[in-house]
Amino acid sequence: MMTQRNKTMRLILMTLTLLGVLFASGCSTTPKPNLNLQPPLHKAKDTIKESVEYAVDVYDPIEGFNRRVYTFNYYFDKFLYLPVVNSYEFITPDYVEDRVSNFVDNIYEFNNFTNNLLQLKFRQTAMTLTRFLINSTVGIAGLWDPATSWDLPQQTEDFGQTLGHYGVGNGPYIVLPILGPSNLRDTAGLATDAVAFAAVIDGVQSDWMDDNDISLIFNGVTAIDKRHRQSFRYYQSGSPFEYDMIRMLYTTKREVEIAK
Repeated sequence: MMTQRNKTMRLILMTLTLLGVLFASGCSTTPKPNLNLQPPLHKAKDTIKESVEYAVDVYDPIEGFNRRVYTFNYYFDKFLYLPVVNSYEFITPDYVEDRVSNFVDNIYEFNNFTNNLLQLKFRQTAMTLTRFLINSTVGIAGLWDPATSWDLPQQTEDFGQTLGHYGVGNGPYIVLPILGPSNLRDTAGLATDAVAFAAVIDGVQSDWMDDNDISLIFNGVTAIDKRHRQSFRYYQSGSPFEYDMIRMLYTTKREVEIAK
């Protein structure tokens, strides 16, 4: 009886020891460096030889170039962008991160207002203006967002959607460096929004701070905040068709946003 009991206790101890070793190795904060700088996944056509039909046919005449930019974005994201964002998230309390996000959203209500107006969506235009006034005053410079809780949700629009609203087609699919998936129409819209926004910022800047200082600080904060709120990580889908899926999802998403 004692022999059997001893065997049982020994088995339990061995099991606990093994689990402890596995737990420690899985939670180690000093993993071995990964010297393989190749992307985790390769192009789908390198993995299988079969042709694949997708739900959305996307015009992608510069696919080879786009795939190389996609790979560049992976490296940029992994070795530069995400380390900065992770440091921001580590240093900054969640409460402060929320205030920053609200402030950025409030500033960019200008784009929402302009594009809703250009699309003759007068109700959404009035709602956007009301949101800005409420959040800029009651919300203290947009650091808080009482307008949403008062049944005034954000009416997000951009010039790419405005062009689509008036029948401008997607054009060829484009992967932009750092910025990611786009198309010719949306790239033109992005540039137009950026120029218009910069012109407005230049018009309202105060004399006590250099123009370049304001632009650099705001653009840096906006870039970090945008990536902080984006959960997507390159090559974590586990699919060799990630590029194709992102292309399809982006195109479908834009079609839905334009049709609303």
